[in-house]
Parts: sequence; C-alpha cells; structure tokens
Amino acid sequence: MKNKYLLLGLLLFAFIVSAQESKFKRFFDISDVELDVHKFGPYIGWQQGRFSSIEFGAEFQHKNITLFSPTTHSYHFGFNYNFSNNLLGYDLGYWYKSGRLNLTYGANAIFRTDYSQNAFGIAPVIGYKLGQLHMQTGYNFLTDVSSTFPCNTFFMTIRFVLVQHRNFIWKK
Repeated sequence: MKNKYLLLGLLLFAFIVSAQESKFKRFFDISDVELDVHKFGPYIGWQQGRFSSIEFGAEFQHKNITLFSPTTHSYHFGFNYNFSNNLLGYDLGYWYKSGRLNLTYGANAIFRTDYSQNAFGIAPVIGYKLGQLHMQTGYNFLTDVSSTFPCNTFFMTIRFVLVQHRNFIWKK
C-alpha cells in the first residue's frame, strides 16, 4: 500500500514539475517572437544586357523576421532609360525571399518604347540581395516587335535602395 502512495506521489510531483517547466519555458521562449519591418525608399540601378540602361524607381519591402524562417516581400515601380538608343522603359514588379541568405524570386510587368514602337511583356527574375544592394538577372518576354527594336532580352540589374522610411512592429 505504501508503494502505491509513493508511486502516486512521485507521479503527481513529476506532473507538477513538468507543468511548471513548460510555463517557465513558454515565458522565456523566443522562437515565436516576430518582428515586422516595413521599408520604403527610392532606388538607383544599372541594367546591362545587349544594351545598358540606368534605372530609377521606388521600392516597398515587408520583412517578417523570425528566429528560424524570415521572409521578405517587395514591390517596386521604376523606369529605365537607354541614352544611346533613346529607349524608355517602365517596370512594375514583385520579388520574394525566404530565409536569410537565399535567392530572391520575382517577376516584372514591363513596357518599352523607342517612341515609334511599343512593347509590353513580363520578365521573370532571380537574384540575390545583400543589405540594400540587390542583383537580379532575368529574361524579357516581349510582344511581337521588329528585330531592330533596341531592347534587352537577357539582362542583369544591380540596384541600391536608399531607405527613407522604416517602421518596426513587434509581435509575441
């Protein structure tokens, strides 16, 4: 009989200790702490392919920073200009990054004109972002234009974002 009470007491003690430990662990657990960062600012960039273009625009980034799997979503709108061929272009795009040192994946809706012909299209892009410097490469799929249209098909861009507004939101 004494053994049953002793066993029941030990089980009750183990249950109470484990309940207290989980409460203590939950209090100090930082794995569920999130920090949302919203950034906005202009960017300047350089696009290189068959032709060179300078880029200007604005970018909005939403970062969800967690301990194990941070994510970044970004939207941008900009224009580029090729001085040697008098080509103007507009880009509206989105890219996504999962993790800290992973690649960025996105797409742009594009419009290009040399003031006599216009072209619309999309450009899937893949890149790498380190700090405020973002390098992307992609391919412009354009509507039917003549072969003399001076637009890059395969290209690489490098952009630097000048963050002017930054907002932090803590979540627990």
